[in-house]
Formats: sequence, structure tokens, C-alpha cells
Amino acid sequence: MSSTLTRPALSGDTAARDAVAPRRRTRIFALPEARWATAALVLFLIALPLHLLGAPAWVWGPLFALTYATGGWEPGWAGLRALREKTLDVDLLMVVAALGAAAIGQVLDGALLIVIFATSGALEAIATARTADSVRGLLDLAPTTATRLADDGTEETVPTEQLTAGEVILVRPGERIGADGRVLDGASEVDQATITGEPLPVAKQEGDEVFAGTLNGTGALRVKVERDPSDSVIARIVAMVEEASGTKAPTQLFIEKVEQRYSLGMVAATVALFALPLVFGAALQPTLLRAMTFMIVASPCAVVLATMPPLLSAIANAGRHGVLIKSAVVMEQLGQVDAVALDKTGTLTEGTPRVTGIRPLAASGLSEEELLRIAAAAEHPSEHPLARAIVDAARTRDLRIPVVEDFTSAPGTGVRGTVDGKAVAVGSPARLLAGRADHSAAVEAARLEDEGCTAVLVEVEGTPVGVLGIADRLREEATATVAALTGLTGTAPVLVTGDNPRAAARLAEEVGITDVRAGLLPHDKVTAVQELEQAGRKVLVVGDGVNDAPALAAAHTGIAMGRAGSDLALETADAVVVRDELATIPTVVHLSRRARRLVVQNLVIAAVFITGLVIWDLAGHLPLPLGVAGHEGSTVIVGLNGLRLLADGAWRRARGGDGQ
Repeated sequence: MSSTLTRPALSGDTAARDAVAPRRRTRIFALPEARWATAALVLFLIALPLHLLGAPAWVWGPLFALTYATGGWEPGWAGLRALREKTLDVDLLMVVAALGAAAIGQVLDGALLIVIFATSGALEAIATARTADSVRGLLDLAPTTATRLADDGTEETVPTEQLTAGEVILVRPGERIGADGRVLDGASEVDQATITGEPLPVAKQEGDEVFAGTLNGTGALRVKVERDPSDSVIARIVAMVEEASGTKAPTQLFIEKVEQRYSLGMVAATVALFALPLVFGAALQPTLLRAMTFMIVASPCAVVLATMPPLLSAIANAGRHGVLIKSAVVMEQLGQVDAVALDKTGTLTEGTPRVTGIRPLAASGLSEEELLRIAAAAEHPSEHPLARAIVDAARTRDLRIPVVEDFTSAPGTGVRGTVDGKAVAVGSPARLLAGRADHSAAVEAARLEDEGCTAVLVEVEGTPVGVLGIADRLREEATATVAALTGLTGTAPVLVTGDNPRAAARLAEEVGITDVRAGLLPHDKVTAVQELEQAGRKVLVVGDGVNDAPALAAAHTGIAMGRAGSDLALETADAVVVRDELATIPTVVHLSRRARRLVVQNLVIAAVFITGLVIWDLAGHLPLPLGVAGHEGSTVIVGLNGLRLLADGAWRRARGGDGQ
């Protein structure tokens, strides 16, 4: 799943200087692991039907030999290098097992084992490269240059990395801010969704804090730098993503320990089974046959397939229903979560501001349609998100929008113009009502703000005539999803958002969330996640923006909303809801829990077969054909058991809650 970071169109030299560079995406086949795994898979698929149809060995034999070479040389070489460090790598063991299978005629078994491990290594390399790409892409949000102001007021364009705390920079309209700092002079509105996740631009004036990488609106700002570029919020986001991504899979450490012990035990047993009988005078050929039979029946093919088919089937099923799970480890982890942290904007809400309240004042005598028509006319030339919401609302009602004349825009205040021959102003109630005691308009605006809306005042000829409420609309499935996640984990999700506390509390009340943490910067969200994990919880974080990426990376499992999600969030998250359907999240958790149950079933089946065959081989005389049949039979059984999750019925049962 890929997305593209976008920004508003700029003009002139600003656009050329400040545009985001093209994403430096690592091509899949630029990775050697992907090239070798693909070659091994293609050769195997060509050789397989020839072998099954009884073609001469000289036809399929070279193809299988090339499969071994292309898929096995890299893990084999890595295993040999590990041996130099006195570590027995399980990949080397798999290559040896595959060669051992080939040595006694089980060429197909060995080739399949080679292909499985080569493909797994390639997928891991691709995931790692994509995450590195997205972290580098985040750095493109910050401009490369800034306009530094000297004490005498002269301007100098300098690289942003040369800025130091205490210096003053000039941020012109449409530019991205070059450093974290505080406004010394000027007024504007800044789109800081990349940092805080707020859906609407925030008014900035003297004394307000601004962040590097955020987009300035229509006013000019003089900003005093308060942090060096290396310590900016956006730089810390990059550092936290890299750190969390490198330490987020403790399960992998446990698996490596198990693999090491298994590898040592299997090698020691095979060598002993071959060497000891020879010491006591046993014949070479039957001793070698027994040792190779042991290597075949003790081979972990069934164990590998015990785990992968259920998880991969669940991944494929989820993918058909719009949820991209990035690995089998993630699918397994999803079933372990017992706490959920949800972002607000773009996750529980649609991420697009809409008019949710139209309140004409009684004294104005206007209807809702007339009030909206006047406001839409005045806002029509504006590019502000609030203006677009008002104009879209008027168009939705099929209202005729008259032409505005003498249009002007004041950052942080609103717009003015002449509509139908009358002076109209639309903007911030606090600014437009400053110094006046128009209590009816102020009270109406306060009511809308208490409902979690942004209030917009409309004036005609200097007299307030009504107030519009604009808010980010709640997703239809949000309440049901919160209830389902509460049922899964036993506790209601936590709301973690950069939005203001009043809007967050209002939305939380609607969906049934009681733990609300608002006004959070990215590192605050990480702290919230860490607090839950320190209490022994395995946290699932759901978000969509760059500001959510550190929390997604730090959590036990992270899911990104795909339609409006930032590129970094999509790459950092362990899973992506491609179709933007929030209700799929509890469903995929249910599916994961069922997959984990099947994994346990399959491991029991595989262990019974392997243990029984190994004991037979050691305690008696296990004929090679019977050993191969038992080994292959267990592989087929666990494989078919895992494939049950491919059916659409498995998804329907998970959606209905039959997955715990």
C-alpha cells in the first residue's frame, strides 16, 4: 500500500524551493533477497509439474538444482558467516536439511524448504527497506532553506541546518516553517496537521509556538528559533520511529533462541546417529540411511507449515476485505492486544471539516439557507479549509451562490466582501466581536464550541446575523467499533489526539470513550502508549497521520487508516486499513485470534508426527518410504488445516464475533 504526501499548491520561487522532493522508493528488485527468492520460486514452479508428471530426471533435475542454488546460497553463506561467530544459524540448518533430503532422493522436499525460507527473507528485507524509505521521506517535510533576519533587518537565505536557537527567521505566505520557534510578529494560520493531527489550520500570532515542517497560510510571520534543527519536533519523530522500529519485536528474540537450541540439538543428534554406530562396527550404508531418515523426519517443514498457512490465510482473507497485514508476525500479534489507543482526526472521524450547525440569529430574520448562501458567497474565493466546507455545504443544498465583490482576507480573522450590494464579513467570533457586547452571537458561538465545533460568525452591514458550526464528522461505524474493541479487550479504548480538549471530550462522549488525552504532540502520544505498556498491556494503536507514526512504531501493534493516511504512518504501521473501513479493525483482531488457535493445533499435530517418527527411527527400523510418507502426511494435514481461514466464511464469523 502506498500513498503520497501532498501539500497545497504554491507559486513562484517558493514552490520550487519548498516542494517536497519525489519519494525515494527502494525498488523491490533492487534488493538481492527479492531477486534470488523470485528466481528460486520461478524455477521451482517450472520443475514441480515436470517432476509430478514423471518427466525424466535430466529434465527437472537441473531446475531443482538451480532452485537450491538461487534460493539457498545466500542463507547458506550467511549461516557460514554466523559459524565464524560461533553461532549456528537456523537458515544454514535448513539448507543442510534440504541438501540431506536431496541426498536420499527427496529433492522436492528440499526445494520446497529452500523456497519457503528464501521468500520469508525477501519479505523481511522489503519491509525493512520500505520503512527506511518512509523515514527518509519524512525529512522532506522540512524546507531545506530559511530566510534569516539580521539585527538590521536584512534578509539572508541559509540552509535550515545552520539555524541556531535565538535567531529570527521570516516565514512568508505559503512557505513551510524552517524551525521550531515562537512568533515574534505577524498573524497567520498554520496547517500543522503533520505534527498535531489537527484537521484545521491554527491561528498564530505573537507569542504562539510553531513547528518546523508545518505550512504557513496567508500571513507573514517573524519567528524566533527556539530549538536547533536536530532537536525539532519533526527530527524527534524520525528518531523515535527509527528507535521503536528497531526494538518493537521482542518475540523475534525468543524465536531466535528457540531456533538456536533446536539447530544445535538436531545437528548433534544427526551426527551422533551417524558416527556412533560406525564406531561400534555398523555398516556404512544402513547407518547413513538411518541418519538421513532421521534428518528428514526431524526436519521442521511441518513445524514451518504449522505456523504459516493459518497466518498467511488470515492475511489473504483480510487483504480481500481491505486490510493489509504486513507480516505473519503482525497477524499473530494482533490477537494478543488487550488495550487500544485511537487517534481522533482521520481515524474516528473522516478527517474533512463539514458544516454541522447553521444558527441564524432571531433578530436577523434569515433562514438557514439564506445564512448559508451569504456565507458561501463571501467565502467562495478563499482557499481556507473552513471556506471550502461552507461552500461545499451550500452546493450540497443546491443553493445559488452569488458573486462576491471587493473580497479581502485577513489571516486569523476571516474574509470580507460585498454580496448582493451589502457588506458581509465571515470569520472568528472572538475577532469580529472584539470590543462589542453582542451577547446573542457570542452565546450561540459558545454553544457550538461546547459541542466540539469551530464557530464561524456571519455579519451583514456590521451586524451579526448568524453563526455556523464546522466540525470533522464522526465515522458512521465509530461507535460500533469502539464497542467491539471494548468487548475484545475488556476495557474501552483510550483517545489520544492533538486536537483541543473540548472537541476531543465531545467526540469521546459520543462514541463511549472515557479516557481522553488531548492536546498531545507526537512524543506525548508515545508516552501515553508506554504508560499502558508499563502497566502490562499489549497496546494496539490506530492512527493516520505523520504525528501518529512514533506511537504506531512504539506500540505492540499499529494500524494505519489508509485513504488519508500519511506515507510515514502507512509504512510504520504493522497493518493498513486500505478501504478506510474502521469496522474491519475488530474483525481482523478476531481473525487473528482464530489463526493463533489453528497455529497451536497445527504445532500439536506436527509435534506428534515428528516425535512419533523420530522415536520409531531411533528405537526401531523406520523404512525410508514410510518416514517420507509420515513427514509429508503431517505437512499436508497442517497445511490444509491452516487453509481453512481462506474461506469468506471465516471473515463473516470473525465479523460476527466468533473469533475469540
